[in-house]
Amino acid sequence: MLKRSNSSSTLSRFNGFVATALASLFLGLGSACSQEASPGGDFTGERLAAWPTASWPTNGGNLFNQRYSPLTGINRDNVGQLRGVWRTRLGGSGVAEKYSGEAQPIVHDGVAYIVTGADDVFAISVETGDILWIYEANLDQSIDVICCGWTSRGVGLSEDKVFVGQLDAHMVALDRQTGEVVWDTQTEYWEDGYSLTSAPLYYDGLVITGFAGAERGIRGRVKAYDADDGSLVWTFYTVPGPGEFGSETWPQPGDPYADVYLYGGGSVWQTPAVDPELGLVYFSTGNPGPDFAGYVRAGDNLFTTSMLALDVYTGEYRWHFQQVHHDIWDYDAANPVVLFDIEIDGEPRQAIAEASKTGWVYILDRVTGEPLLGIEERPVPQEERHLTSPTQPYPVGDSFIHQFIDIAPLGYPPLVNQARIFTPFWMEGTIAMPGPFGGANWPPSAYDPQSGTLYVCANERPGLFRGGEMENDLPEMPGDSYIGGFFGHVDFPNNGILAAMDMHTNTIVWRQRWEQFCYSGVLATGGGLLFTGQSDGRIMALNSSDGSVLWEFQTGAGLNAPVSTFEHNGEQHIIAYSAGNLFASSPRGDSVWLFSLGGTMDEARAEDFEPNVAEAVHQ
Repeated sequence: MLKRSNSSSTLSRFNGFVATALASLFLGLGSACSQEASPGGDFTGERLAAWPTASWPTNGGNLFNQRYSPLTGINRDNVGQLRGVWRTRLGGSGVAEKYSGEAQPIVHDGVAYIVTGADDVFAISVETGDILWIYEANLDQSIDVICCGWTSRGVGLSEDKVFVGQLDAHMVALDRQTGEVVWDTQTEYWEDGYSLTSAPLYYDGLVITGFAGAERGIRGRVKAYDADDGSLVWTFYTVPGPGEFGSETWPQPGDPYADVYLYGGGSVWQTPAVDPELGLVYFSTGNPGPDFAGYVRAGDNLFTTSMLALDVYTGEYRWHFQQVHHDIWDYDAANPVVLFDIEIDGEPRQAIAEASKTGWVYILDRVTGEPLLGIEERPVPQEERHLTSPTQPYPVGDSFIHQFIDIAPLGYPPLVNQARIFTPFWMEGTIAMPGPFGGANWPPSAYDPQSGTLYVCANERPGLFRGGEMENDLPEMPGDSYIGGFFGHVDFPNNGILAAMDMHTNTIVWRQRWEQFCYSGVLATGGGLLFTGQSDGRIMALNSSDGSVLWEFQTGAGLNAPVSTFEHNGEQHIIAYSAGNLFASSPRGDSVWLFSLGGTMDEARAEDFEPNVAEAVHQ
């Protein structure tokens, strides 16, 4: 029967929605609910590192975060025949303005798992689209420390549990078959500025997650928990404390700002990657805090705006590479890191890459952290009041967006340094490209191992940078706003960019400019296709060789979440969560869509897409 957990409310809150679901289940359409959990073999490191086929078991498809499937059932020749199989509504969960639908669907054993921006989790039968169980998070609506919309980017999955990191900083483990709470760990306190927005990663008995909240004066961290009982296994601080390696890149004892490391930022916005053979976990970090007031934090500010590798079982530091020294532009590394093996100059290499807000892809040796193709330190313009770094890293190859503006927009200050990347600023304000939104933000990239191509979903959006003088140099209370400046938008053409980057050379293969922001991420398949979404509601299939559109379908709400694919009963399916997004200015909804070549659903009428707000779970 349909389960509801962690809720004091009754089934009547779903009104007709739940009644319909129950009727379907009593007719026997929810048989997947009684399936036994898969044997542990499906969740070994070896299996999770492989390309996904019959399931989509991790947020990135596999432990390497490649978001690639070798399935060829849907390909360039037949994708035009793709149709909807079913659409399931989620009872209005997460449709209010403050929510964003960014979760990548997880699929295993004939069940799809979706979490909404309200942290409600739904288990859905792949066969029928019926809801098997619901977990309601019942978040405290007084939470006021969320940076970038109330959102969750997905759940984690193990042999017997579903893991969800919540905006109130709870990590919750649910029984995969019933949705009942197995354990609930208070990881930190939201009142202190901490939140969990990324999908937790399950690996070999561990649940690994990073913490958001740099804009609220947190000290960034990554933690690993025991998957059986939720107990803490290890913690790694992305801002080192006094005497620890990297602490010399922060103000030292005797400096009036010696305690700034306690509020130093370094959020982790995305799900880490793991190499089981090397025993390493990889992730990247956000900007230092305060964002736009560098004068309080002399030094390069490790390990902010960096890529890192840790021992997956102990959390011990192995290596780092900093993309931006002493970041004052909010160029935090928000895109998921991607692992792959590739031949460069005739030599096989183990690589890690990340597309950044700066507009570059940083390609490193994942064993050592050294650049594979070269990254040059170049002098950059200075602002002494911000204590700016004299040099910044410039990767060899192409940037996937423009990094300058040639003509000033009407009504804005004259351009300094052609508004190029790393242009310094102070309180009077300066335009620079890219702005704080990138470049490549959180929407994940996809890697095709057959061609060695990384597909990057990005935006070309300048920013007005203004800041440097703060009324309070350190937060007066935990959880206080800690930015030290102003997130400014520019009345200037803003575009989405979809770019194909050759990882052998870090050069552009092709690029597209979109009128809408690219705000959903990318899925690559062996059928020569890319699946992505548009903020106007379209899901699209593109030819991966040139980006041409081969198929599209209107889902009725902003398609601002990554798409997943899997094979079920011998047929390839595409699954997408259509809900809209706070920052993409997209229509709202509460739908999960399943597509296949055998589907029969054409695009529904416009009036069918409006969520029933009266029956919403959370408002």
